[in-house]
Amino acid sequence: MELIRSLALLLALACAVPAIAEELQVGDSAPAFSLMGSDGKQYSLADFKGKQAVVLAWYPRAFTSGCTVECKSLAENGHLIREYDVTYFMASVDEVEENRRFAEETEADFPLLSDPEKQVAEAYGVLAMMGFAKRHTFYIGVDGTILKIDRAINPATAAQDMAANLGALGIPKR
Repeated sequence: MELIRSLALLLALACAVPAIAEELQVGDSAPAFSLMGSDGKQYSLADFKGKQAVVLAWYPRAFTSGCTVECKSLAENGHLIREYDVTYFMASVDEVEENRRFAEETEADFPLLSDPEKQVAEAYGVLAMMGFAKRHTFYIGVDGTILKIDRAINPATAAQDMAANLGALGIPKR
């Protein structure tokens, strides 16, 4: 009888857990987004489709050590990325005002996107159990498909690595 109750409890728990979405893969369509940037502008993936590749670099949280190093890498070495016909963003689940202050402190010359509702982070599969975004970078082609997902980011060399990936993916230079 105890075994039956245990099995029933396990079955009930299994049914209560929501299904885990399939992880995005190279070749999938990138999930649509429309997010506010640290510069006060709204950015949508649809704005770039058919025009320019997009890099979306998710980071866990503004003002933390690794995220600060990564943002400064992109700010100080952004010229390497801008050699390519691409628009690039960092994105987090932080509030817009938090990202605005973070962009100012790190002298970011590119937009930091805010997803406080966490819907876009969830669609990209980067929402961690603690409610922060995982440090993953998505390379999205002009046609809106995912060209590469980098899950092993080195914050200190983020800009150099991003530029190398753009070159390896065949993103045209400006």
